[in-house]
Amino acid sequence: MIRKYPALLVPLLAAAAAIFAAAPAAAEDDAQLELVRKKVDEMFDMIEPEDVKASPVDGWYTIQKGAITAYISGDGRYLLQGDLIDLENQLNLSEVSRTEARRELMATVSDDEVIKFTPSEVKYSVAVFTDVDCTYCRRLHSQIEEYMAHGIEIRYLLYPRNGPASKSWNTAEEVWCANDRADALTLAKLDRAFESSKCDSHIVQDHYVIGRDVGLTGTPAIVLDDGTLIGGYLPPDQLAARLAQNAAQK
Repeated sequence: MIRKYPALLVPLLAAAAAIFAAAPAAAEDDAQLELVRKKVDEMFDMIEPEDVKASPVDGWYTIQKGAITAYISGDGRYLLQGDLIDLENQLNLSEVSRTEARRELMATVSDDEVIKFTPSEVKYSVAVFTDVDCTYCRRLHSQIEEYMAHGIEIRYLLYPRNGPASKSWNTAEEVWCANDRADALTLAKLDRAFESSKCDSHIVQDHYVIGRDVGLTGTPAIVLDDGTLIGGYLPPDQLAARLAQNAAQK
């Protein structure tokens, strides 16, 4: 990193020398990064070159695909999957990267790409990946009015856990193609019939891919606006307390 010093303290010639001295090292780092990116691109179909970046550890590089984080050695020989911990600062650097990646990813999802339940006064907004058939997804939805009473907006993304061609997937597509998606989702979770029609239901596939990139391991999964992932059901009062705590920390 090139440091800037007051002109009166450091002669101009010395400053210029420092700049030229730093340039070769930076060029070497860039060249090494490009070599690692090329090797990763050759080995993995789903990893793009831009998914490979510098890491906090010299000689290693970070592979970041959505919220999935791994590390690769500078020679491209060793791949490490796990959490990188900064012991001095007591900080999980991998989780920081995952959280930031989730925040950026969820920020790309617009309101017309989700099924929203919005209170009259919105204090917080969370994304919830839901499966119409999972027990705790249904439990969460049965308390939707309580979440909204706390000022929590629920932005649902459809995530059929059993994947394409499953009964839950077909139901999710029917929910998306209903005239009133919110009402259809409620009825689907109660195993009741609802009206639907033919439509472009690719959004279910989109939600499924986003869920994979977010790093879901099950449903329901709640993603806060800062990218924090809560795996599983959280009662309305506990979620409200968690959101209030996050807001206070900010």
